[in-house]
Amino acid sequence: MAISVVMPALEMAQETGKLLAWRKKEGEQVTKGEPLLEIETDKAVVEVEAPGDGVLAAVTAKVGDEIPVGQTIAWLLKPGEAAPAARSGQTAPSARMTTAPDRAANAASAVVVESKAPPPQISPKARRLAKELGVDFTLIKGSGADGVITSEDVQAFSDAKSATGSVAAKPSASEPLSAIARLMAERTTQSWTTVPHFFVSRDVDASALSEFQKLSAARFEASGAGKLSITDVLVALVARILEKHPRVNSTWAEGTIKPNSDVNISVAMAVKDGVVSAVIHAAQGKTLQEICAKRVELTELARNNRLRPADISGGTFTISNLGMFEVDAFTAIIPQPQAAILAVGGISDRVVAVDGKPVVRPMMTITLSSDHRVIDGARAADFLRDLVSAIREPQKWLSL
Repeated sequence: MAISVVMPALEMAQETGKLLAWRKKEGEQVTKGEPLLEIETDKAVVEVEAPGDGVLAAVTAKVGDEIPVGQTIAWLLKPGEAAPAARSGQTAPSARMTTAPDRAANAASAVVVESKAPPPQISPKARRLAKELGVDFTLIKGSGADGVITSEDVQAFSDAKSATGSVAAKPSASEPLSAIARLMAERTTQSWTTVPHFFVSRDVDASALSEFQKLSAARFEASGAGKLSITDVLVALVARILEKHPRVNSTWAEGTIKPNSDVNISVAMAVKDGVVSAVIHAAQGKTLQEICAKRVELTELARNNRLRPADISGGTFTISNLGMFEVDAFTAIIPQPQAAILAVGGISDRVVAVDGKPVVRPMMTITLSSDHRVIDGARAADFLRDLVSAIREPQKWLSL
């Protein structure tokens, strides 16, 4: 039976994906699970695996195309089998979308839609962008399926309009946002304006944490397991504490609280033009060495824009560590639909009181941002109390 190859939905609110490369040529044999194509979303560049075995045929998408989620772009066929459209005598609709230069040309020559024509179809994301840029989307020719106006069409129209504007217009000093930066702006704004955030902070003596990390790192490097970081130790500790606090590991879904069976820790990673969150799945059952190896792998993939679909989906709790940037403390915005995110500051020597006397200790500030619809103040405080206890004595929770 013929197997369709469609543009997958790799993240929430994704409307389209950009085809960057085919890993197989039309007519070649494909095996289920091997890399088939490479696409770019607003969040990352990912490899998409083949959904089944067969010969790649009826390819309708080309490199550089913007393709709506769910649209068929090719088929995997058995020997002697024909693509469904060919069998039915119909012509397969082209999945090729207008590329950026084409969109700019369309935008520059767009005309007003006649009153008798049906109203133009526009995606929600494109509508928001049009409002933000002050663009009349009825003047835009859509490049999406059935003429739907995409956010790329809106941006191209706005850019073309600026380029061909009157000479009297003042030059714009604004800087265009990359796809990742624009998505970050949209998501953080949505979360901040719709999620009731509250914050709980604790200062914790990180002496034992630092010593544990240094001792473990030396052993790991000697065995070739990779360079262990403070973040790795925190991922392991947080995952185990979250098992004791399932509400903090829950998600808010359409007015209900949904518990998650696994603890999937998203680790915020800085990349060019923004931040991506790569996920360490089922972290509660992984050893410290396994967590270290996975984090190293994900970091390398993120730096090279090669994160895969499974690498960026399914997170239930996020850790954002800015200690390496010499940040003492900060608060973070919750990535929906998660219920909490832990912001970690750097470890630095501070004067603190111990038994009524001033002493110097390596201290660290951690701040939990919580969704008050899911986590109340007492729950957040209980979680932080247990986490602080684990940070003070990591050897009780983790084995080398």
